[in-house]
Amino acid sequence: MSGRRTVEEQLVRVLEAVQVLEAETRAIRDAAGRTLADPATAAHDIPLFDNSAMDGFAVRAVDVAGASEEHPVTLRVVADLPAGVATDPALGQGEAARIMTGSPTPTDADVIVPFEDTAGGLADSLGEVRVLRAPAKPGVFVRRRGADLHAGDEVVLAGERLGAFQVAAAVAAGIAEVTVTRAPRVAVVSTGSELLAPGESPERGRIPDSNGPLLEQLVADADAEVVLVARVTDDADAVRIVTAEAVALGADVIVFTGGVSAGAYEPVRGAFDGGGEVEFSSVAMQPGKPQAFGVLASGALVFGLPGNPVSVAVSFEVFVRPALLAMQGRTGIHRAIASFTADAAWTTPPGRRQYLPAIVDLAARTVRPATAGGSGSHLAGCLARAHAFAIVPAEVEAVAVGDEIDVMLVG
Repeated sequence: MSGRRTVEEQLVRVLEAVQVLEAETRAIRDAAGRTLADPATAAHDIPLFDNSAMDGFAVRAVDVAGASEEHPVTLRVVADLPAGVATDPALGQGEAARIMTGSPTPTDADVIVPFEDTAGGLADSLGEVRVLRAPAKPGVFVRRRGADLHAGDEVVLAGERLGAFQVAAAVAAGIAEVTVTRAPRVAVVSTGSELLAPGESPERGRIPDSNGPLLEQLVADADAEVVLVARVTDDADAVRIVTAEAVALGADVIVFTGGVSAGAYEPVRGAFDGGGEVEFSSVAMQPGKPQAFGVLASGALVFGLPGNPVSVAVSFEVFVRPALLAMQGRTGIHRAIASFTADAAWTTPPGRRQYLPAIVDLAARTVRPATAGGSGSHLAGCLARAHAFAIVPAEVEAVAVGDEIDVMLVG
């Protein structure tokens, strides 16, 4: 293509090709990390019944309204209510029930007096109790039925991820099953005759394949399933063979690293260029300028990312991750972006949006490069220190100390 495509234009091209995956019903405890296709509605109220928020005594507010240290009110303890009991003892005038946190409050009680507001506390809590401080008002320390939500309320909305908090809320609301989208199946393929398997002894001209492990983790973090991890040499036929293998495994997405630029040995370009399925583009960003994207006859999305590790990380965050989340029907598909103040100066590429591996100080709201070497896409070591990308617009020529910078938080 002539000219460079903007990041937004490339992302639109990607997202227009995304199809939301089919839904399936799963037990709530087996659905963690999935995205809801339909809202999860409460089967019952939360709380299920009026219950005590404190360890103490369930009483009638009228009986203790005048209690003070100078004029304590003595009540007769007629019941003991540990958590888990279903009894509902009657309370007459001047009577109380000892009660523990979470236990159902008696129908006749309308306030809880904590042990701390009595003369004997827990040590002298059966038989009689002397109340030293009157509750501020009726209802104090009573958790009312349905105060959190009611049966039929939407607990988790469609398009939301079932994280730990959402699973806990759904279980508390009596939800046993949910309808969620299937996890995308992803094949990860590193290209390059120079690549060594992790752990192999390095040698001149050969380097470890860090892109494969990087993408495995990034894919998993996007709640997708890795179905294939492979390395191939700089050979177009090898790319065609591994593509067929990925399709046979049911891959929804195939992510290649390397082999998409304009060099003499570009196997991804050699395998797909001119076939009409995959488009090779130049995107106005640094790193990550060469990009490939397309849709195979099987329906699988193909991403061709540059081969340098920082380029892979940036390209995944900008293009692949949003696509994987969109395939799951996720409401929010983009990382959070916040404004930070630069506490170091750095250079930027002319005419390209910069994504710089960065270190942020959340307390001071400052950002600085993760490496003194700039944004070099080969500087894989800096990724260990980076937990953000500083995003600098294409029209900005340089960043100075004190400049306000948009930052994508990734870790």
